Amino acid sequence: MSEHQDKHGAHEIAAWLRRHPGFLKQFPDLALSLVMPRDDGRTASLASYQLEVLRDKNRELSRRLAELSANAQVNERLAVRTHQLTLSLMRQDSHAGTLRAMAASLAEDFDGDLVRIVSFRPVAGLDDAEWLQVRAEDAPELQPFRDALGDGEPLCGRLQAEKNALLYAERRDEIQSSALLPLAGMGLVAVGSHDPNRFYPGMGTLFLRMMGEALATAVRRFDE
Repeated sequence: MSEHQDKHGAHEIAAWLRRHPGFLKQFPDLALSLVMPRDDGRTASLASYQLEVLRDKNRELSRRLAELSANAQVNERLAVRTHQLTLSLMRQDSHAGTLRAMAASLAEDFDGDLVRIVSFRPVAGLDDAEWLQVRAEDAPELQPFRDALGDGEPLCGRLQAEKNALLYAERRDEIQSSALLPLAGMGLVAVGSHDPNRFYPGMGTLFLRMMGEALATAVRRFDE
């Protein structure tokens, strides 16, 4: 019999055994004589091999459970902070106070290394705020952000040099990754990080979207 035929026969036997898992109960002597390979070259009984496989699966399940638990705790903390931010924004009695509360929360509660807000209209009382830029919605320098402003979806990752320069000016070299929150008809919010892996494409943006919506809603209260 050729090697190809041997392999073909082995696959058929394996498939048959999968369909008849109780086969070895009828032939216990065969179960005892089976040899299970080990990574280190030794052999083990079928029972020992099955036990080791179950232990490996248990370790993997425990690892996944721990990972899910850790993610749940992170999401719970983010949910609490997002709720607190929303309440803080709604308590403000002015446009300036609302933007100031947003910038402070992103820096303090969400650990943003550098926060920038771009507003399409002047905001009384914030003339000296270094984190605020006032630019017309159709300003040519905002062209690199047209797509983000158009679809309104949060954007995470490493920004192009021209975007970094516009947002962070002389401190642009400090920022290695950013999260952008476009605000339709209002402007955008940028949270910069020194860590290149803090914000990355594909990361979840649910809480960022919620924060952007909360800010937009809070600011609209002061539209004239």
